[in-house]
Amino acid sequence: MKKSKTAGKMRSEASTSNNSNRRGETVVADCGTCRGSCGYCNSSGRTSMSHGLWAYSVTVDDYQDLLDRGWRRSGCFLYKPNMQKTCCPSYTIRLRASDFVPSKEQRRVSRRMQKFLCGTLDAKNSIGFIEDPSTSNSHKVSSSEEKNSLSCGNEEKNEEEQILHYLSDQIDNAVNMHTVSGEFPSGIQLSKASVKKVSQAKRKLLVEGTENLLYTSNIAFQITAIFRRAQLAGQDIQQIRLMRQNTEDNGTSPKIIAEKLASSLNQLAESCGLSVKACNGHLNFYSAVKQASSNEDVEIVHASEESATGCENKRSCLNNSSENPQGERHKLQIRLKRSSFDPQEFELYRRYQIKVHNDKPDQVTETSYKRFLVDTPLVFVPPSADGTVPPSGFGSFHQQYLINDRLVAVGVVDILPRCLSSKYLFWDPDYAFLSLGKYSALQEIGWVNENQAHCPTLQYYYLGYYIHSCRKMRYKAAYRPSELLCPLRYEWVPYDIARSLLDRRPYAVLSDFASFQNASTPPRDSENVMVLKHDEVGHDSNDAFVDYDEEMLEADSESDDDKPDTETSGQTVAMEDGDIGNILIGGKGSRVRYKDIQRAFGPIQRKTLESQLHRYLRAVGAELSERMVYSLG
Repeated sequence: MKKSKTAGKMRSEASTSNNSNRRGETVVADCGTCRGSCGYCNSSGRTSMSHGLWAYSVTVDDYQDLLDRGWRRSGCFLYKPNMQKTCCPSYTIRLRASDFVPSKEQRRVSRRMQKFLCGTLDAKNSIGFIEDPSTSNSHKVSSSEEKNSLSCGNEEKNEEEQILHYLSDQIDNAVNMHTVSGEFPSGIQLSKASVKKVSQAKRKLLVEGTENLLYTSNIAFQITAIFRRAQLAGQDIQQIRLMRQNTEDNGTSPKIIAEKLASSLNQLAESCGLSVKACNGHLNFYSAVKQASSNEDVEIVHASEESATGCENKRSCLNNSSENPQGERHKLQIRLKRSSFDPQEFELYRRYQIKVHNDKPDQVTETSYKRFLVDTPLVFVPPSADGTVPPSGFGSFHQQYLINDRLVAVGVVDILPRCLSSKYLFWDPDYAFLSLGKYSALQEIGWVNENQAHCPTLQYYYLGYYIHSCRKMRYKAAYRPSELLCPLRYEWVPYDIARSLLDRRPYAVLSDFASFQNASTPPRDSENVMVLKHDEVGHDSNDAFVDYDEEMLEADSESDDDKPDTETSGQTVAMEDGDIGNILIGGKGSRVRYKDIQRAFGPIQRKTLESQLHRYLRAVGAELSERMVYSLG
């Protein structure tokens, strides 16, 4: 009778679990405490410690919640660093995509790619831009690299000036055209047009839709002022009021002038990839982007790359093409596909690991590649029309970057209900001059912004772990304004607040410090401080490879390392609120709460199991422990 009653509860739990989660089921097995060499600092004698779970299957909702408790995955192996014991405390870092403000260096990366696609960037002279993580241990930049960097900076400054002069000339030509046609009064000396670059602060106020506002001109206001001064010379106040009314009616108001000039400048969209719009009397210049997508694949093709007229006009590209007769235009394609083994991707990964990270050829095998970047426990969720799932669906994906149909980079990402989580990126060393790591990060942030229209909950970009004690991993803080996850209370703390605490010690309870910063915030770092040298940038090390077969697993007992410190920052910290009796246990197709089967175990077996369950509860939290299935084998 007792056995029948327990079996009935098991069937009931299974039915409840299946009905409550239509996106699948999460089933994990405890691997205990994992020790091994650190995948970030690679220093001899330094040890990485983490809690490990083997995942048979994981729903995207559960993995999203695991991320928000400091977990990551390496293939089907889930791990969470023991922050107080590991050599490199790793803080989950994220960015709200809609708040992202690109730095000067990040904007430079985008411009460099556009110049390359237009055929005006000479790759042989771009050494100063190369990202080379293989030199990350030296943290030095040679004098020749510094000279190249300065030279490139001066070149880009000159390019910016050329753009502004070119746009000013185009506006002057449009003004002259309207004057000759009689639409603008003749016989009046007009000032030359002035075009300015729009700052990031003003961009958020002036930008329309999803376009990228780059430059603006107030020439319409200047023209209107000149017209009025000419009309008002020697007139009384009543005549002035009348003429102001007539000015609005006869088409010489700033708004109408700007609209006429914008209409005449539309050819810029074809000539150099800019679109022009009039906005309350201002002439605004935007970058024009063409996009196409489907459920199976997502392909992004920039207009300046695809259009046959993109660089036909020598002047329209704002570079003297006669100085680069060998320049060729290139086509960039970005495709998103579900995670699967692709021989072409593997060959690129193998070449990247050997040339960039100095791996030995026999270390880079198909098996290790699949276990690290192809295998995934995430249950795929297909797109829906109700606005809860984006066109790509939820799950694990590989984002391919192809230049002229040649695969040059692959970004491994997880798309979840609230974020795109960047896992790893590998790229062709021949294209290092394009800074593909930074460029792919900008594309992934843009992807989140674009897909919020399909799935409003999708708002964040997760960059993996931020490791303040590891200099080569600090580049992630350059994507601003970012937040770090408090390792104790799982609250998000602005990076600008957390940094000063991390400067003092590698491990810190970030939420303690944040509570004292309500009135003021530490000064924001200048962009110059956040621009990292060539040997420190990456975006190819979001997740270190975890070879779980070589780890020392301790799932049998709870060591002193597993026991949490209750005293932190001088305060007593409450233990995880939860009851191991509510943990969902699975085995041989059944699902049941531990409290309903604990009597089935002998005293010694029960003591060992309960020790593991306490550790598991602390690691995943009460809510997830009651939702995920803890497999006994």
